[in-house]
Amino acid sequence: MTYEETLDYLFAKLPMYQRIGTSAFKKDLTNIIQLCNALGNPQKKFKTIHIAGTNGKGSTSHILSAIYQNNGYKVGLYTSPHLIDFRERIKLNGELCSKEFVILFTASIAHLIDEIQPSFFEITVAMAFSYFAEQNVDIAIIETGLGGRLDSTNIITPLTSIITSIGYDHKDMLGDTLELIAGEKAGIIKERAPLVTGNIAASPLSVIQQKAKELNAPIYSYTDTVYPTDLKGKHQQWNIGCAMKCVSLNQDHLPTDETITHEALLTICKLTSFEGRWQELADKPLVICDVGHNEEGIRLLAAEMDKLRLNAYFVLGFVSDKDLNSIIPLLPPARFIALVKPEVIRGMQATEAQKSFKKHGVETSTYANLKDALDTTYELIQKNGALDQSLLFIGGSNFLVADLLLLKQQHKLPWKK
Repeated sequence: MTYEETLDYLFAKLPMYQRIGTSAFKKDLTNIIQLCNALGNPQKKFKTIHIAGTNGKGSTSHILSAIYQNNGYKVGLYTSPHLIDFRERIKLNGELCSKEFVILFTASIAHLIDEIQPSFFEITVAMAFSYFAEQNVDIAIIETGLGGRLDSTNIITPLTSIITSIGYDHKDMLGDTLELIAGEKAGIIKERAPLVTGNIAASPLSVIQQKAKELNAPIYSYTDTVYPTDLKGKHQQWNIGCAMKCVSLNQDHLPTDETITHEALLTICKLTSFEGRWQELADKPLVICDVGHNEEGIRLLAAEMDKLRLNAYFVLGFVSDKDLNSIIPLLPPARFIALVKPEVIRGMQATEAQKSFKKHGVETSTYANLKDALDTTYELIQKNGALDQSLLFIGGSNFLVADLLLLKQQHKLPWKK
């Protein structure tokens, strides 16, 4: 099979949470354990750092990868979901894994797929573990997909675990209180393995601390310092703080140089091919995209937008199971809001999203596709003038940002950088 045929096979044959939602979620680790046993347990052949959190886990994963890469280590990085290319999930020193590996690995386990019937995510986790073992990485940074306790990545024994934040998301699977959600995230804590916690409120933090105590796991708070970096936003300083504390705890296993580490913080995006987090696409008007999509994420984004004091224009798209009633009140005032359905099965119809905005007294316009929404909104900004006083924000879901970056790749955006 070609690479494209291989991906079609995986997408068609395996349940995929990002596409179909809760029905793809496996509620135990049986499949991933069976799969990795059959593969010779590749996850035991390299050192790991394990990262969970409602928000910030992807950023923290890329920050750590950049630090260790810059210090001369061979670094595996597993994150999800991907935005454009499936191989974004599995990187080696910032480079996507090879198409050939994806093809050969999938073909080699076809009989296991038929026998075990794993989810899409379980396959990608096993694929990443196998790739990192084959490449003999010095360290692999492993981001959980959803939750922690029952996440398919949770069969590793890491040098250090990190829980970046606790907020409301995936309530139907993780619980409807911060304490229940914290309990699920705390499931990544391992016996005697150090734990780093991010900017977490007292009540959910106490749940995490209790779990760490039960497992004799030393617990440390993130380093609360401001670091020069190419990542924008106060919340990224919390993520860097988590990474820096982790690096300091692992000096015996993975020695680093302070100067080289601080240099890495200035070029995280370049070192790791990191996109979609407060990413600037143009400056007049200022065009920003971000994958933040839950309550905590939207609140942090709104705070950053308020600091800019610009006339805001939004192009937004959501997934169908998103509770917009908890998100809409968090958005800052905007001169114009365009709604569009992300190009994914789970995408919420723009007209459905519009009904929720209307309930909150917020006027919106709907569009058939993202390009139409962008063209119209950008034309409106130009018509209103004062381009240097305007902000165009695109977000609401990973999938809308993915659609945007694909348009960027195809040179179909209405502005020039």
